[in-house]
Amino acid sequence: MEHPVGDRGPSPALNTSALAVLAGVFTVSTIAYLPLAWYLSLEHGIGIAAAMLLLAIFALVFNGLQHHRYQSFGQANTITAARAAMVSLVAAAVFYPPATQSIANAPWSFVILVLLALALDGLDGHLARRYGQESNLGARFDMEIDALLILCLSAAGYFLGKAGAWILLIGLMRYGFVLAQYWLPRLGGELQPSQRRKLVCVGQVAALCAILMPFVNAPISSWIAGFALLLLSYSFSVDCLYLLSETREEEQ
Repeated sequence: MEHPVGDRGPSPALNTSALAVLAGVFTVSTIAYLPLAWYLSLEHGIGIAAAMLLLAIFALVFNGLQHHRYQSFGQANTITAARAAMVSLVAAAVFYPPATQSIANAPWSFVILVLLALALDGLDGHLARRYGQESNLGARFDMEIDALLILCLSAAGYFLGKAGAWILLIGLMRYGFVLAQYWLPRLGGELQPSQRRKLVCVGQVAALCAILMPFVNAPISSWIAGFALLLLSYSFSVDCLYLLSETREEEQ
């Protein structure tokens, strides 16, 4: 178990560890993107777009190292970095024009890539707890990669005609919640860990993957997406009510 090193900012050892991990994951991912794009019959520009997005994500992570008060970057963050590489490729495939053609060329491979990123989602948290390296950086890194993945999948569902534009609410809800904190600062308060929140997140990805299957079409795809949106709305409502409740204000 590794112990925190204080609040004086990232140590040289942490900077070196993080740079080694992020540079290594970025290099391997960049090399893999081009043959993967060719194998999946994707546009060549998708590999370049994925590398640029991954570089931006890693730059933000490196800039936030002061929120990871340990000497090493850690196995958990390494797994999340690998997930970020996968999600960057998914994002590039979805938003690089023409998105519908890119996804339709290899729908099963696209879904398998998403499921692999989802399978690794639980591993990073497990490693952080096991090796005593839980941090605000790790939690935020993991959360934002999940949010980006859900945004990509909801956009893919819309681009492929699986549901109407309202399906984008699934991917935009997290970002709307963050934006609302500028007007309602109490929404930025701390939330206790919740199994309900984790299950709903996994459910969103599973539902969105299901509707991307070639044999799942409207109106069934719309029903699945609608049910997922209802669950997500319920989960966010519970958290918002908790953060805004008078009971919580009295406790503080």
